[in-house]
Amino acid sequence: MELTHFGHSCLLADFGVARLLFDPGNFSHGFEGITGLSAILITHQHPDHADPQRLPALVEANPQAALYADPQTAAMLGSDWTAVDVGDEFSIGDLTVRGTGGRHAVIHPEIPIIDNISYLVGDAEHPARLMHPGDALFVPGEPIEVLATPAAAPWMKISEAIDYLRAVDRIDAFTAALRARARVALAGAETSGDSQREAAVEHAPVADDEIEVGGRRSSSGRDAGHARWLFRPSSGSS
Repeated sequence: MELTHFGHSCLLADFGVARLLFDPGNFSHGFEGITGLSAILITHQHPDHADPQRLPALVEANPQAALYADPQTAAMLGSDWTAVDVGDEFSIGDLTVRGTGGRHAVIHPEIPIIDNISYLVGDAEHPARLMHPGDALFVPGEPIEVLATPAAAPWMKISEAIDYLRAVDRIDAFTAALRARARVALAGAETSGDSQREAAVEHAPVADDEIEVGGRRSSSGRDAGHARWLFRPSSGSS
């Protein structure tokens, strides 16, 4: 599984058998020219997760891609989009995708809560290879291999991000942070404190960087300013 982060919450997950793009929003850059997508998945309607200006061209460039979104966003985008409710399960190639969560995190008590579907992607080896929660702190009741966790947002405190990482049973974790510079492989670490947070935000993976986490090797690199991680079994692991 190769993951490419285009800033903020936009993530390309290449499983070899399928290429999934999550949340191409207006805080993200570089996804515009992507082709060959198997599916585009949107967690919720906010423009930083679904850019109304660039999304139509992305869809046009990927006519073969299946289109999925939470019910409210799917209704806004039109009949080409399939609404995903909590509990829904569907296939993309050899992958199985499940809809979980259902609600956006609270921004303020006076702001209505909207739909937010968190996606669990699995294959024959693991039923939850990847989870993209969108703007939610939903804790699934099963182990997650890789968690794309929100790390900074107008609605979030850093303590919430840390507590969320601790709450989710995961093997590896990396941030899908608010700022493009906040690209860090957390590698399952329990970070806390201002100095550690600053170090995480300042760090950007470099070519040939490799770490071992949870019995798997993760190599990180830079491509046109975007962070990439390749998760593969380490030597001696199954």
